[in-house]
Amino acid sequence: MGTLFWFVIIYWIISVAIGLYAATRVHNTKDFAIAGRHLPYYMVTATVFATWFGSETVLGIPATFLKEGLGGVVADPFGASMCLILVGLFFAAPLYRMNLLTIGDFYKKRFGRLTEVITTMAIVISYLGWVGAQITALGLVFNVVSNGEISKLSGMIIGSSTILVYTFFGGMWAVAITDFLQMIIIVIGMLYIGGNVADMAGGVGNVISHAAAAGKFEFLPSANPTAILAFIAAWVTMMFGSIPQQDVFQRVTSSRTEKIAIWATVLGGSLYFLFAFVPMFLAYSATLIDKELVERLIETDPQLILPTLVLEHAPLFAQVMFFGALLSAIKSCASATLLAPSVTFTENILKPMLGSRLSDRRLLLWMRMVTLCFTVLVTIYAINSTASIFEMVENAYQVTLVTAFVPLVCGLFWRRATRQGALMSMFLGLTTWITLLLFGQEVIVPAQLAGLVASASGMIVGSLMPQFLHHEPHIHDQLRHGHLAHPSATAGLAHEGIGHVHHHPPGHTPNA
Repeated sequence: MGTLFWFVIIYWIISVAIGLYAATRVHNTKDFAIAGRHLPYYMVTATVFATWFGSETVLGIPATFLKEGLGGVVADPFGASMCLILVGLFFAAPLYRMNLLTIGDFYKKRFGRLTEVITTMAIVISYLGWVGAQITALGLVFNVVSNGEISKLSGMIIGSSTILVYTFFGGMWAVAITDFLQMIIIVIGMLYIGGNVADMAGGVGNVISHAAAAGKFEFLPSANPTAILAFIAAWVTMMFGSIPQQDVFQRVTSSRTEKIAIWATVLGGSLYFLFAFVPMFLAYSATLIDKELVERLIETDPQLILPTLVLEHAPLFAQVMFFGALLSAIKSCASATLLAPSVTFTENILKPMLGSRLSDRRLLLWMRMVTLCFTVLVTIYAINSTASIFEMVENAYQVTLVTAFVPLVCGLFWRRATRQGALMSMFLGLTTWITLLLFGQEVIVPAQLAGLVASASGMIVGSLMPQFLHHEPHIHDQLRHGHLAHPSATAGLAHEGIGHVHHHPPGHTPNA
């Protein structure tokens, strides 16, 4: 194994050690799940950016761009970055005020226990594809940098087990601290290798003009209903389906203040959008530097084009910078997406089953054990999946789009939304989506888009029709203004003025 491989191993060990150091800050479930609600502006920005700048950004998106042009990547980075910006502008403030531990807690407080269970399971299932994509990429990287001496299967197991180590002990603190360092490495590494590759390709202008002449910047679909609907479906899948996700919620609620929650999320999403074009630029440069390499890999494994270009044409230092940035991108995304479903499953599914006397220390242990189990499960899924990295990530959000998005939006912004409406929304969205996936091959409307429309219809009809379910007290305003809070999220924060549960005398109406 060459010098590059040992650089990668040293970097890997150092980053795991930093993650384990962060574990010294974890003393309870609040520390593990939301970093004690103490993250500053720069760290929230970094963890938003680094979580989303994953394997699909460096390997999946460039491969899709080479084959389909800009229109093929409408889901990511266009939809993905818009998701983060929308979260910051419209969702961060009301969610932050609620002082909840998980996104599942919102559905429970607003619509009841059954809604909490259904949405939590949908969210957890959606993470299989996203985390699976990161583990698949780890196997690919270890295989490439070891010149094939480490198989992809072994690389997956090595990568997932080492990321598990610091996520298991450090939780959100480990994720946030390592994300901050990894964002620095991603930015420096991508810009450095970008300059290096641009020189080999005859300059930035030459690459851009060549891509424009090849039609790679055509963004809008052709003027036929099937193409237009497919374009819209791909965009909204990532833009809306990513909003009701625990990892996004964790970054919002881990912030030190409401203002940080808003603007760090917007900035992180904006930075992600800008830097996602660097790997696309690098991959297209390969068509000018080594056309034969691109033609060889474009139909077999286009995800290998960029790492192979760097290995065969870049000097050693540039290789170190590129693979350091790539590993940083994968590790930051994988650790966050291992933690998020584990926390929400423990809090919203397992905890109510374990009984009300469960201590915080015991709950923390269960969160760690679920993280272990989820890592094993998603590694098995990644090993047996035949989908590309980009497809795994894009498909992951369809289930949350058709089940969790509409109840979240209406629960926050529509006072007349009811438990009955939420359940009907989820039922119609899920059944429509599954039916079209199984039997709707001839239908021009994509399954997830039809599911979204059905979900919205179910919410409106179910909320406005006579109540057949048990009538629930109206808590919309109390939730939005933070008057109903999760005890784990607010414990120990009264002295900081955070998470205070306000008590009002009878008849008092909170200010809007």
